[in-house]
Amino acid sequence: MKYRKIKRRLIIKKYIIEFIKICMGCFIMAVSTSFFLLPNQLSTGGFAGIATVVYYIFKIPLGTTMLILNIPLLILGFFRVGKEFLIKSMVGTISFSVFIDILDKYQPFTKDRLLACIYGGILMGLGTAIILRVMGSTGGTDLLSYIVKSYKKHFQTSSLIMIIDIIIVAINVIAFKEVEVGLYSAIAIYLMGKMIDIIFEGVIFTKMMFIISPKYKEIANKISKKVNRGSTRNICKRNV
Repeated sequence: MKYRKIKRRLIIKKYIIEFIKICMGCFIMAVSTSFFLLPNQLSTGGFAGIATVVYYIFKIPLGTTMLILNIPLLILGFFRVGKEFLIKSMVGTISFSVFIDILDKYQPFTKDRLLACIYGGILMGLGTAIILRVMGSTGGTDLLSYIVKSYKKHFQTSSLIMIIDIIIVAINVIAFKEVEVGLYSAIAIYLMGKMIDIIFEGVIFTKMMFIISPKYKEIANKISKKVNRGSTRNICKRNV
């Protein structure tokens, strides 16, 4: 009985920490959207891209639009994806939408599109990575990919997300009649992806050196003993 209580407390603690991380990730994503991307008509794809167009054309708050777009997916997800992932997606979707509408009342940090796509992309990637690390989502294309995966197990969801993001960015370009919007959005998407990779895999500083010397055996032994690294010997014969 005591063991069950301890186990239950640990599970509850785990979920509380995960929900806090999801909310923290959503807040960072909302900062990226409200202070950098949205004021400069940029997007990183997903439902936020559609909501950006709706925001400028119909003046409907971006967070509200995103919540409305996600409702059908959340209902469908109730029957197709796991209960835990669905709950995390609901928390992420609602938190992201609420944070965006709150922060949207404040002035943007910059009107320079280059700065906006750089900082917006990096912050969006950071927030997304925090959420993905606890197996959560903010709905949108992430949730859609999970639902599609539940129907077709071998379907490459990454390809689906990429196609949808390209279409949404293209819609933004057409809606705002500026190719520049698409170009800067592409930079933001790239930086977002790189930031997610850094959070998950870390920064890799790998260097390869070519050393040309007749004393290759001595050098290889020194590298092995002093630096504790391996080496590959390529013996080249010179034709005279």
